[in-house]
Amino acid sequence: MRWYAPWLYPFALLYNGVTKVRNKLFDRGTLPSFNPSIPTVVVGNLNVGGSGKTPMVEFLIESFADQYRTVTLSRGYGRKTKGFVLASQDTSPEQIGDEPFQIFSKYKERIHVAVGEKRVDAAQEILSQLPETQLLLLDDAFQHRYILGDVKILLTTFHRPFFEDHLLPAGTLRESRTGAERADIIVVTKCPNELLASEKERFLKKISRYSKARVLFAGLGYGSPKVVSGQEQGIQTKKVIALSGIADNSLFLAEARRRFEVLEVLDFPDHYTYRESDMSALKQLSEKHGGAAVLTTEKDAVKLKSPAFRECLAEIPIFALPVNIKLSDADAQVLRSRVKQSIGEKLKIREV
Repeated sequence: MRWYAPWLYPFALLYNGVTKVRNKLFDRGTLPSFNPSIPTVVVGNLNVGGSGKTPMVEFLIESFADQYRTVTLSRGYGRKTKGFVLASQDTSPEQIGDEPFQIFSKYKERIHVAVGEKRVDAAQEILSQLPETQLLLLDDAFQHRYILGDVKILLTTFHRPFFEDHLLPAGTLRESRTGAERADIIVVTKCPNELLASEKERFLKKISRYSKARVLFAGLGYGSPKVVSGQEQGIQTKKVIALSGIADNSLFLAEARRRFEVLEVLDFPDHYTYRESDMSALKQLSEKHGGAAVLTTEKDAVKLKSPAFRECLAEIPIFALPVNIKLSDADAQVLRSRVKQSIGEKLKIREV
């Protein structure tokens, strides 16, 4: 906890009052919730910051996109457009946001990707433009109660679980811990590779105070670095410059240091918009270290591919470190089964 957090508690109490009233209005039906005619899975968290939402959405895509015609929908945080946007071949990160563009870049042959700050309107637009859709994945929408989800997946990190956090602005919670009661499945993300049974029991006991949801545990797995620019072959060096603009880069840096000698670290805020001056500085750092390669995240890689940076970065070998949710076989089966059951039930209703 930050040293000044106690001074913020009065504001946190006020914030709690506002969110509680809002949730009660939804619970009573005073504020309406739209129930899409297609199966809808909500992925989100109670806190601000990175909890592994994009890797979870990608896990669901990998699990179901070949069986069901799938669309992802998010608000497109940080984009420079407004309203509903359906990604196409000409779409840029500025038009739909970092994470949606990352997902589109990886899965555009298998799914559709849409953004819209008014997600009820966006969902209706999807139903209109893509009536063949069989599965809607809502990214970062746990608090967006204007849409009813058939399965609500709540993520919370191992190192900062919601039951040890506090409401904004004293902590990072967007709503009270009791909001977890709306979840169907809670996934504890970013767990260490060797998670003790006693730690699992502690989490299960703490979470049970707020929710009856099934609790699963997931780590992060990293794949082989992928070429972003500069050379066609794989990474040929053990020395890299690490660059990231994500909410929490600690695991990325730990993995980078496990695999490579990290010469320099460039750490930018989450959803940072890179400028030409940043790329010039990156080029100078690479030259300083004899043309050192740059290792970055998948989310940052899509922004570094911008045509505006092509000339500046042309001679720098840049690689992205792919990341994925790592569930045990048993927990992965539980998650897939719960989602598939809901999809089947909703599609049957739609066919009637």
